[in-house]
Amino acid sequence: MTKLISSKIGDEWIADLSKIKQLKAYANGSNNKDFHARWQAAKTTNKRKLAELVKEECGVDFPLDSMFDVQVKRIHEYKRQLLNVLHIIHLYNRIRRGDTADWTNRCVLIGGKAAPGYFMAKRTIKLINNVAEIINSDPEVGNKLKLAFLPNYRVSSMELIAPATDLSEQISTAGKEASGTGNMKFMMNGALTIGTYDGANIEMLDAVGVDNFFLFGLKVDEVEQMKTHYDPQSMIAADEDLKAVFHLLESGHFNIEEPGIFNQIIAAMKDPHDPWMTVADFRSYIEAQQHAASAYRDRQHWTRMSITNTACSGFFSTDRTMQDYNNDIWKLNPMDLG
Repeated sequence: MTKLISSKIGDEWIADLSKIKQLKAYANGSNNKDFHARWQAAKTTNKRKLAELVKEECGVDFPLDSMFDVQVKRIHEYKRQLLNVLHIIHLYNRIRRGDTADWTNRCVLIGGKAAPGYFMAKRTIKLINNVAEIINSDPEVGNKLKLAFLPNYRVSSMELIAPATDLSEQISTAGKEASGTGNMKFMMNGALTIGTYDGANIEMLDAVGVDNFFLFGLKVDEVEQMKTHYDPQSMIAADEDLKAVFHLLESGHFNIEEPGIFNQIIAAMKDPHDPWMTVADFRSYIEAQQHAASAYRDRQHWTRMSITNTACSGFFSTDRTMQDYNNDIWKLNPMDLG
């Protein structure tokens, strides 16, 4: 993709990332069909490399024509890998009941490490793997849905993950994410983001516009307001999709031979004092995911959004950040290194 970008705007953007904004001129597919085709081909090549890694380390086949939906970050309750899992179970349940009209095949990759003594994080990893085992072995599911948990998530694996990602999951509870940088790496590599109005997501949304970002969920003030009357059990009872997801979890569908192993996770999500409000954001998240799936089926439209994300990523350069620090705080004169 670096070579492809440089073939259109030169290579000065590599040292001066602000110049990558020139790429936006090529986002319009009607005038740049060849460039869009080459962009898609580069993405497919990168997806093939990631699929090989997933096969080698997880034993799961990721079909290249599927949406690659990725969440890789520290395993923590505020990062809400559990919300991602609820959506995956929802998709699985849709397949089971034959609700697959206008379906978008999806490969979900989750990766990250947990602190050694963090029980809920460790148990979340266990749940992800159990759900993956059921989904990936169900012949009715086939290539419609795949799930893998990448062990030993590390920098070298991120070098393959970021360029291959179609949809980047940045779904922390609003108000809990000070700022991340992983979301920026995905954006620069042409991934679209599904995320809450929180942390660096806000700046990314401002940079690309709401039409190129899948926004969902409560905002910080809404989270604070809901704390006094949060009732997740009523929300579950009122939402048939969410009720079905919890039925599968509570019936032991994913832990037949390990009864009760996920009771603490289920109880935490149903607790009215749950600070992460996972249940509260479920419906908005599902709707945003449906929007993303629909957009992905329109390859020209998705490619335009992908190019736009890359073109708008220059703002997040560390060089720009350091220059701002210098202008506002240090006020140093540049040195002549010649």
